[in-house]
Amino acid sequence: MTALRPSRTAPLLIPSRPKRWGRLAITVVVILVVVAAFWSIDINWGRLGSLPAEIVHYLWLMFSNPDWTKLPEALFQTWRSVEMAWVGTVIGLIISLPLSFLSARGFSPAPARVGLRVIFAIIRAVPEIIIAIVILSVTGLTPLTGALALAVNSVGTLGKWGYESIEGVDPGPIEAVRAAGGSTAEVIRWGVWPSVSPDFISFWLYRFEINVRSSAVLGLIGVGGIGDMLTSYTQYRLWSVVGVLLLVVVVVTMSIDAVSGAIRRRITEGATVRELDR
Repeated sequence: MTALRPSRTAPLLIPSRPKRWGRLAITVVVILVVVAAFWSIDINWGRLGSLPAEIVHYLWLMFSNPDWTKLPEALFQTWRSVEMAWVGTVIGLIISLPLSFLSARGFSPAPARVGLRVIFAIIRAVPEIIIAIVILSVTGLTPLTGALALAVNSVGTLGKWGYESIEGVDPGPIEAVRAAGGSTAEVIRWGVWPSVSPDFISFWLYRFEINVRSSAVLGLIGVGGIGDMLTSYTQYRLWSVVGVLLLVVVVVTMSIDAVSGAIRRRITEGATVRELDR
């Protein structure tokens, strides 16, 4: 009977200490950028102390005695802003839906796919107000200008969200439809759309929420809506009217966000199942 020999174990490898110079360099660069940004901006630091009192003063002017006689006009202009956002969203989703499939892997050649993704990135990099300024040289200062600007920006956002959702679909149904001899349209209808439709509808509703808020900003350049009215009364310093306008904007925007959020949760999560009392 042979004696058991102790087995030779491999030497314990101790990981090397992480180098801290990279993290330190990034920290120094970030600090320098922040300091340079504050240094280059002409900020009157002496007014920071009086800023809270000025904010309270203007809030008092706006909300101490609101001019409710302008409420009907404010509601009408807010409705125009909502219409602008809705039209822009509908146009954007109609254009972005086919482009989302063309920019997804497996549905178009690589050059077309890359080109569309670059276009989406460029559109998202340009704010809606800049797009509106370019469009108004053709259409003029009309609500159509704001709707088209929102539509263009919606294409960039919805297109990106769309092809990312399509590429995340389970390949099983797609392969099954193709194995059965289905065409590209049938693959999209039966292999892709049932999986991505809840995400797409949720994206569209969320983009509508964004466009409602953006439509108020676009009104600042004179394309109509509540933003246009808000700019006019602010310039004339009619703070009692401005307060009413702000209240209308906040209430309407929060109401639309609440309704849209509830619909999106119902679509993505389904109906709430209640436990029956026994």
